[in-house]
Amino acid sequence: MKLSLNYYFAVVQRVLGILLMIFSTSMLVPMIMGMAYGDGEADAFAIGFVITLLTGLLAWLPVRHVRRELKIRDGFLVVVLFWLVLSLFGAVPLYLAERPDIGVTDAVFEAVSGLTTTGATVLVGLDTLPHAILFWRQLLHWMGGMGIIVLAVAVLPMLGVGGMQLYRAETPGPIKDSKLTPRIRETAKALWYLYLSLTGVCALVFWVAGMTVFDSISHAFSAIATGGFSNHDLSLGHHDDAIIEMAAIVAMIVGSISFGMHFAVWRSANPMTYWRDSETRTFLIMVVGATLLGCIVLLIAGTYVSLPNALIKAMFQVVSIGTTTGFTTTDYSLWPSFLPMFLLLGSFVGGCAGSTTGGMKVVRFVLLAKQGSREISRLVHPNAEIPIKMGGKVIPDRVIQAVWGFFAVYITIFVAMFLILLATGLNELTAFSAVAASINNLGPGLGEVSSNMAGLPGLAKWVLCLAMLLGRLEIFTLLVILTPAFWRR
Repeated sequence: MKLSLNYYFAVVQRVLGILLMIFSTSMLVPMIMGMAYGDGEADAFAIGFVITLLTGLLAWLPVRHVRRELKIRDGFLVVVLFWLVLSLFGAVPLYLAERPDIGVTDAVFEAVSGLTTTGATVLVGLDTLPHAILFWRQLLHWMGGMGIIVLAVAVLPMLGVGGMQLYRAETPGPIKDSKLTPRIRETAKALWYLYLSLTGVCALVFWVAGMTVFDSISHAFSAIATGGFSNHDLSLGHHDDAIIEMAAIVAMIVGSISFGMHFAVWRSANPMTYWRDSETRTFLIMVVGATLLGCIVLLIAGTYVSLPNALIKAMFQVVSIGTTTGFTTTDYSLWPSFLPMFLLLGSFVGGCAGSTTGGMKVVRFVLLAKQGSREISRLVHPNAEIPIKMGGKVIPDRVIQAVWGFFAVYITIFVAMFLILLATGLNELTAFSAVAASINNLGPGLGEVSSNMAGLPGLAKWVLCLAMLLGRLEIFTLLVILTPAFWRR
């Protein structure tokens, strides 16, 4: 049993070492940028690169000859361990940098927030930070958006291990077995080519709209990944440009639709494919409905007197918060009536499954609503067989049960973390919105965390780091490795 267990960990260690070495190369980009701009911190990334590369090499060398196909449990373990380890090593340059001068807790928080595309920050004075630091935050968003594991899946077959298990564990959404192409390696490549292309188009549009090259690339990383980090304390409000805001709205919506759907539209060359998909259609209808409601409230309250101005401000924040991106053009927490809480609660829904968004995903809420409707119908017709359908297809009861289980665990964990934050001395609004913003991978909250989370107690920040990881890995991927059944051979 001991030998078997050691062998079991050896294959996971080998993959983890390889992935860590791959991740280390990403630190070279901000290092070069730091040298090019000459505003410092290139050495922090050089040291971070060496530390990360050597750690990966030391993990890989002893087990480099181990060859075994990854089982599904291996896939879950690799994904969870890699996200935890990647977050820690992603924090190394931030900790070593002289600007910003932050401790371990804040460095880890910022790295976790970046990789999980949460966008919550503990940094202030962003406009004065070195370009290397600013770009690293955005790059973490971009890598975490689609999932660096999916990128690794494209090359894992060449390394002698399979990839479907990693793809299952990483891909968001309740139905994880569908593939865009017959082979998982080709699937991962298709996703990343699409992701890269959309990022390039977004950066070009931002640049044409008036952003600098640096800002356009940085915000394209953040928008397509629905992350929310910005190079400015005022976020996109720094530019105060309606064209940039509209471009960002389109980019965030693109990032919130399943990349599998984007691939299907590209392959069919028919944009109407979006509308035929029930989840995408529901998502777009929700965005339009929430935007109209927000616009009406803002006009009635007199926050904005111009209809076009009220419409674009409402649309921007509805899309930004609803897609769990977290960009801001104004302090929406100061908006009147119920709007701030309405938007925050909307982040629990998030975008479509298979997108880069956080939240529980639209498809889960659609299935929950259909299940509720079915239970009401059963009260009237107790013996009736009433199937639940989406897109004309019957959804298996096993999927419905999984959605209910996910919803129950999600809410339970949320309540537990909310109570812990209350115990640290935070008020109810701040604690509630901080947990919501973290577990939904949103970013900005309400109350004391409406602009940043720098003032939170250390314990609260570590709890929120866990919340961000749980949200990004969709709860069960992380929780499953804590169960005795997972470790039973």
